[in-house]
Amino acid sequence: MRENTIKKVIWNVFACFIAIVFLIPLYIAFINSFKTQKGIYVDVLGIPSKAMCTLENYVQAFNDLNFPHALMNSFLITVLSTLVIVIFASMAAWTLVRSKTKSSKFLFFLFAAAMLIPFQSVMLPLVNLMGKLHLLNPVGLVFIYLGFGSSLSIIMYHGFIKNIPVELEEAATIDGCNKFQIFWFIVFPLLKPITATVSILNVMWIWNDFLLPQLVINKPEWQTIPLKMFYFFGEYSKKWNLALAGLVLAMIPIIIFYIIAQKYIVKGVTQGAIK
Repeated sequence: MRENTIKKVIWNVFACFIAIVFLIPLYIAFINSFKTQKGIYVDVLGIPSKAMCTLENYVQAFNDLNFPHALMNSFLITVLSTLVIVIFASMAAWTLVRSKTKSSKFLFFLFAAAMLIPFQSVMLPLVNLMGKLHLLNPVGLVFIYLGFGSSLSIIMYHGFIKNIPVELEEAATIDGCNKFQIFWFIVFPLLKPITATVSILNVMWIWNDFLLPQLVINKPEWQTIPLKMFYFFGEYSKKWNLALAGLVLAMIPIIIFYIIAQKYIVKGVTQGAIK
């Protein structure tokens, strides 16, 4: 009993240490975003004094980033991409589960194998193809997110749907429902827990993604928050007070979203495991 208590204490101390290590960069970025340029050079780790503290960093960063416009771009691309991933992945997974054929098994393993392919190996051919199709724009970016986000989403839906009783669908068929009605009115409502998990994971990935928007988006008015931050840091690399204020502004939306949504991630995973 005493050994178990000691182990728990050791693990708790270790977990706290790891948490502190990960929080230190956030602490440094946050406190220095309120300091003047001189205040950062005087004391990087200290809390800003009244003489060295200013909110002008956020005002200037907000205006120079054109933050509302970048926020709207990120929001639209993230929501549309997540929506199409959820719709197509859930339908594909349902079809693969209910089709007891060798081809459906092959397609499922093909989706699983696609997760092992490094993005860098298809990056240049993909951009070349999207350019020929005139899809180097937000619409093309949504299609690319659908392609790269489908594999994991289909696997997650596949495992969940396998545990939904097929008798429910057979009863709906007897009542005169077609395939479309069976999926949208019978199956899809039962997928709420795993849909929440799939949506949250894709939102976190798409919102923070930098590489794909950099490759696909070629106009300043289409830039998302990560792209804006990249060019903003390049412009203000020597003005760390402004750069860090912009960085904090970019982090705020996704941190708020994660705090609100984290319980749904755990709920979706655990309910999927129980089913």
